[in-house]
Amino acid sequence: MARLPSLSAREVVTAFRRAGFESQRQTGSHIILYSPVRHQALSVPDHNPVRRGTLRALIRLAGMSPEEFLALLQ
Repeated sequence: MARLPSLSAREVVTAFRRAGFESQRQTGSHIILYSPVRHQALSVPDHNPVRRGTLRALIRLAGMSPEEFLALLQ
């Protein structure tokens, strides 16, 4: 299992956008992303940095592996 780096919320949102998610809105300190293909919503906390456990859970909800997510960061 790949070790996830410490990332800001903006970096996480950018990676999920590359995977096909779209920003719907921001409610308080959470950015809501939606994938029209998967009909899946993600709530990314607008924290700096996003905790690794939270990031791992978001990746799992998106149906990706950590390696696939890391490839989107580049």
